[in-house]
Amino acid sequence: MAHVGALPKIHRYITAHNAEGKAVFSNAFNDESRMKANNDGIAFALSFSTKGFPVDMDEDKDLDVYGEYLSDPPGLVVPGGTVLRHVDIPPSTACTMHRTVSLDYGCVLEGEVELLLDSGEKRTMRRGDVAIQRGTMHQWINHSDTEWTRMLFVLQPSKPLSVAGEKFGEHLAGMAGVRSSE
Repeated sequence: MAHVGALPKIHRYITAHNAEGKAVFSNAFNDESRMKANNDGIAFALSFSTKGFPVDMDEDKDLDVYGEYLSDPPGLVVPGGTVLRHVDIPPSTACTMHRTVSLDYGCVLEGEVELLLDSGEKRTMRRGDVAIQRGTMHQWINHSDTEWTRMLFVLQPSKPLSVAGEKFGEHLAGMAGVRSSE
């Protein structure tokens, strides 16, 4: 299942400041967020990430943090930081049912995807739709036989969720190419 060319390249533009304090585009990184396919065909791009709140942008410290994460990618969530990630889901593909200890905003940029919850409830999401994932067990399913889905996610860590006296932690169920955030 070829991914190259299936969806347009992601052009990412990072701003900065010149010596006079004027806004400019940073040349610290290539302007393209590069997709990397996992064994299941689902491809991820780490388009930006931060660590610490509030984010320290003095002397481009946030760009240094991002550069470190590009060299040694984090799990799905950065403890004490944020993650901006693009995800491409091939036709007829589902990720594993999983949970992160985070509050996630997931927006469909291209195609269509089903969001399935462990209760069996589901929603079909189309371009422009957004899901706010609040520590729930969920799965993304592309039911199309021919069309790819591209999503944009912003993840920020949360406290572990407790419901009815049970505490829920990260559950990745062996997601291809994804390491634990804990």
